Amino acid sequence: MRKYELIAPCHFGLESVLKREINDLGYDVTGGTDGRVFFEGDEETLARTNIGLRTAERVLIKVGSFKATTYDELFEGTKALNWEDYIPADARFNVVKAASIKSALFSPSDIQSIMKKAIVERLKQKYKVEWFKETGADYPIRVTLLNDMVTVGLDTSGVSLQKRGYRKLTSKAPIAENLAAALLMLTPWNKDRVLVDPFCGCGTFPIEAALMATNTAPGMNRHFTAENWGNLITASTWRDAFEEARDEVNLDIETDIKGYDIDNGIIEAARANARLAGVDKYIHFQQQDIKDLHQPKKYGFIVTNPPYGERLEDKAALPALYGTLGERFKALDDWSLFMITSYENAESAIGRKADKNRKIYNGMMKTYFYSFMGKKPEKRR
Repeated sequence: MRKYELIAPCHFGLESVLKREINDLGYDVTGGTDGRVFFEGDEETLARTNIGLRTAERVLIKVGSFKATTYDELFEGTKALNWEDYIPADARFNVVKAASIKSALFSPSDIQSIMKKAIVERLKQKYKVEWFKETGADYPIRVTLLNDMVTVGLDTSGVSLQKRGYRKLTSKAPIAENLAAALLMLTPWNKDRVLVDPFCGCGTFPIEAALMATNTAPGMNRHFTAENWGNLITASTWRDAFEEARDEVNLDIETDIKGYDIDNGIIEAARANARLAGVDKYIHFQQQDIKDLHQPKKYGFIVTNPPYGERLEDKAALPALYGTLGERFKALDDWSLFMITSYENAESAIGRKADKNRKIYNGMMKTYFYSFMGKKPEKRR
């Protein structure tokens, strides 16, 4: 099988979680920085990582990289890449996204336009044609400029991998599915321990936890752009990868996952999303105010994405809200609390300094993932 250098973008600050995921799938990580992880693999790797990675945003085939500080260098560097090895003569292809960080070239629209022209010129020479019908499959191209280094990739995923296909109904500020999965992986939680999200919104944390508990691959019920790339990956490879994912699911489990929210309409949306994900029987959703949070079990986990107070009128309510969360957490028996927030006074409002905090960029917003650790359960003899 043909070998590729692959790129998996992720949220800034969570590269180590994605590296571990890729290693667990059996592939060698070759590097990673600034929200990207590099690894190697073949067509089977493309299918298995698209279906199985919980924390990546997409999987790209690296076409090449080069330095460019002028648009002439960008054109020539792009044209020099072996596009004919990836894009057939009837393909539809566009530079769908360009991102520039600390680079001389910074206009996304200009970068996209010049690179498209360069690719067309290269393929015109190779295929001996003057124009392209573009009636075939889509081959979306993504480019990142970082410190004037241009990295070009073919997007095998299409719609972002965070889109599992189950979240049809959302709350006001839902956390991305892949970010929720990554944060769960940063905790010691496993399916044998109770997990509660007291601000569950449309249910993302509980649903991602249930998918992990049942070993349900996040991409098992969706499609990917590269499924139509017969020149690079066969239909049988995709069939085998989907079948493998289905065989790995274990629905014969017991777990205790709960989601609460003050808004009953949002709770109904969370239930609907869980049904679409096929994990509704593993989650108890209920309308409940944070002040009423109580749990009889020991050694549980709160994992949550509380309100940040992004609107000015909401900020005044945050000290009381986080204070109530801190009080209810303190009343629980040897529990641990993990929360992601941009609220700067979160620790003082909770009433305790976090054991750990990790800076994570949620889109362009700087947030912190706070870990307040409880006691570990005693080992069974």
